[in-house]
Amino acid sequence: MSADTQLEKWEVFIQSKPGANFVHAGCVHASDKKMALQNARDTYTRRGEGTSIWVVPCDAIVASNPDENDMFFDPANDKTYRMPTFYVMPEGAKAI
Repeated sequence: MSADTQLEKWEVFIQSKPGANFVHAGCVHASDKKMALQNARDTYTRRGEGTSIWVVPCDAIVASNPDENDMFFDPANDKTYRMPTFYVMPEGAKAI
C-alpha cells in the first residue's frame, strides 16, 4: 500500500447571502488555511453562489457517537434551569 501524498483535507461551508446559515458544500485539499479558502472559492463559488466561506481541517471536527445517542441526547426535562418558563417576553420584541 502506498502512502497518501495528498495535502490536508478541509471541509467547506458556504453562506449564500449575509445572515443565511452556512451549508456544507464539500471538501478541498490544501497545505494551509489560505490555500484552503482559495481552493474552496475556486471550486464552490465560481458562479457567485456565496458571500462567505468557512474552511475547517477535517481532523479538527469532532462528532458524537451514534451508539451513545440515548445518553448523549438525554432529555433535559428534569433540568428546569434550562427551561425559560420564568422569562417574560418584553413588549414589542419580535425575535429573541
